[in-house]
Amino acid sequence: MSNKIRVIVSGAGGRMGKEVVKLVLQDEELELAAAVDRSTMDIDAGRLVGLEDSGVIVTSDLGAALAGSNGDVVVDFTTPQSAYMNTVLAIKYGVRPVIGTTGFTPEQILELDKQCQDQGIGGLIAPNFSIGAILLMRFAAQASKYFPHLEIIEYHGDQKLDAPSGTAVKTAEMISEVREELRQGNPKEEETIEGSRGGYYNGFRIHSVRLPGVFAQEEVIFGGFGQSLKIRHDSYERAGYMPGVKMGIQKVMGYTGLIYGFEHFIE
Repeated sequence: MSNKIRVIVSGAGGRMGKEVVKLVLQDEELELAAAVDRSTMDIDAGRLVGLEDSGVIVTSDLGAALAGSNGDVVVDFTTPQSAYMNTVLAIKYGVRPVIGTTGFTPEQILELDKQCQDQGIGGLIAPNFSIGAILLMRFAAQASKYFPHLEIIEYHGDQKLDAPSGTAVKTAEMISEVREELRQGNPKEEETIEGSRGGYYNGFRIHSVRLPGVFAQEEVIFGGFGQSLKIRHDSYERAGYMPGVKMGIQKVMGYTGLIYGFEHFIE
């Protein structure tokens, strides 16, 4: 009997999905159970990512894949509009969700945790699988204790659907866990162009840049008397997220309930 973890990839035809398919096909500890994509069908998953044929044909029906593939884990990189229902469906079939799609509300996360608990399976929602990005979040939270005046700037390509990014929101949440709300800037400040000061979060601002040619960067800028501090992380290619994705796949096999945030796996 194989000890490999059987992985279903949802959103296999997307840019991140293809990297996950490639990871699973090339890793000796993982096995591709199914590949699902609504826009890329009837092609071998190996050929889809430039590898040899795998014997797994990309299909469009996630429910059928969950029911018929005997998968252990489903990795989802789809869209905010479909990720929640995909996760609900995975849990219903007892398949552990590892979700890289952002846009979940706190209420949805609590409900999905309850569903995982009821099914006795683990799950993970991770706005970012990059170890470097997780370290940025931790360093920023630590710095905010001493530099409470800060702003977040995140940069992504112009086709990204959500703003601010899930990574920026998670960074803001971690900062707010250790920093009391402090309304920054001049109390008489006035925007002459709506939105020019960015989004408001717990007293500080988040700015989203969307431009072609940009991949994924985040910067947290702290200001103090006579000094400033900048903490920045740059991602250059999607393959850099795959070690984190594999760690997530392995970790969800060993616990019950839904974890929000990859930082819980980084010691």
